[in-house]
Amino acid sequence: MTNERNAVCTIPLSGRVDSANAAAVERDIAEKRAGHTGPVVLDAADLTYISSAGLRVILRLKKTCPDLAVVNVSPDVYDIFDVTGFTEMMRVERAYRTVSVEGCEVIGEGYNGKVYRIDRDTVIKTYKNAEAPDDIRRERELAKLALVLGVPTAISYDVVRVGDGYGSVFELLDARSFSDILAKEPEKMDLCVAEYVAILKKLHAIHAPAGKLPSIRQKTLSAVARTAAHLPEELGRKLMKMAEAIPESDCLVHGDCHTKNVMWAGGETLLIDMDTLSVGHPVFEFLHMYNAYRGYSEYDPGEILRFQGYDQATADRFWHKTLVAYFGTNDEAKINAVEDKIRCLSYAYLYDWKCLFPSGDARRDEAERGLWFSRLLPLLERVDTLTFDVPVPERADELTVAAKEECLPEVTDFIGERLQKAGCPPKTVMQIDLAVEEVFVNIAHYAYAPGTGDVTVRALCAPDEKTLTLTFIDGGRPYDPLSKADPDVTLTADEREIGGLGIFLTKKVMDGVGYAFENGHNILTLQKKW
Repeated sequence: MTNERNAVCTIPLSGRVDSANAAAVERDIAEKRAGHTGPVVLDAADLTYISSAGLRVILRLKKTCPDLAVVNVSPDVYDIFDVTGFTEMMRVERAYRTVSVEGCEVIGEGYNGKVYRIDRDTVIKTYKNAEAPDDIRRERELAKLALVLGVPTAISYDVVRVGDGYGSVFELLDARSFSDILAKEPEKMDLCVAEYVAILKKLHAIHAPAGKLPSIRQKTLSAVARTAAHLPEELGRKLMKMAEAIPESDCLVHGDCHTKNVMWAGGETLLIDMDTLSVGHPVFEFLHMYNAYRGYSEYDPGEILRFQGYDQATADRFWHKTLVAYFGTNDEAKINAVEDKIRCLSYAYLYDWKCLFPSGDARRDEAERGLWFSRLLPLLERVDTLTFDVPVPERADELTVAAKEECLPEVTDFIGERLQKAGCPPKTVMQIDLAVEEVFVNIAHYAYAPGTGDVTVRALCAPDEKTLTLTFIDGGRPYDPLSKADPDVTLTADEREIGGLGIFLTKKVMDGVGYAFENGHNILTLQKKW
């Protein structure tokens, strides 16, 4: 137990805490806490049982110590805390099983840790810092958000102790990093590039919900500002002006998207190390990609081999092919122009990084800073902007067609393919087809009449939740089909009004139907579960 008043006061609990000894335990806690004003942590590693009397002791302590936490709780004791609601009132952490990574293959590595293969099905990401449990919780939440937004990633299912630190356990069947593939099977480079660019474009096309992710822009601007202060005054002002002109964006960026963090697992490409997930302009993504493939190893080309497992020539080819594929051009002048913008930010970031985190080898640190500084100066003389046009990828979940009845088969085929992959049962497919036909034909006949226009159909399948969400978007005249009263189906044919049956059928066969008119567009959303 520490003697510093404001430091964490850790108090062990052991054996049973019940009505027979609760008062004595409470006195013991008070004595050990005496003189301390900082947070209190109860270490339950040796606690085998706690009754309601013991829980009342902890509850009273919680009232005087809002930061109270209980850690290293066994599964049985954790269940008691859980069913009584204590896990909702305070931080209660399970005890972690211990796993060794000695002799295990390193299959991935990022800024905050390494990924080891434990067996055919299991990998563990270890963390370098002492606040790993908090980092693991944060990364889990980021990974869950990414998965919901459509980013293929893996979510940890357990937390373990690895030596003196912590690890996060993932199921990644036969996973291999792209670094491993490039090092051992260089003939697969073009395949890796295609998969890598596809996942980058997918990532950069996704808009994050407001307030859910940090902006990478502000963090980068702070680094650029510190470097700009070391530049000649005119060039420093120019660099800051260009950096500040990079627009805010709510699109996803990974923030550490190099080949050790891209996995080939079970025939699917996955991103790992989601702790750097942010929002921002893709130029910030490419900044860190350039550093991973070239920047960090420009002073010592052997660095890339030590980190990625392949040589600098391989890194250079992969980087160049990635730019060509991402920007869709073989024009070297255009590629070089984009790369110059990226390098401006990269060298500014690297210079600041080395100032903040010196290696301890003062001579090498100074040489690296000098190298990056010398390469930044001529770039600033010829570069006038740090932004570039981001290619807009075709959305795999979106189809735009003319609002004409003859386009209906294309729409139903588009939706049907996704339902088949999701394992939707035939009866549900038939119900969805009925609703799609009613909605699409209605748009085709009335939205733009007597003119023409387009309709966008968005089909989002969630196989795990067995849910399809369909969205129809058109720019025709505003019309809310839900505002019309349902037809009285008890009336005879002669008594019924014409119309209204299509949307009535749609509401009957779907689980949810919603309408909105936003930014000049009708937006009709259908949802179906199976």
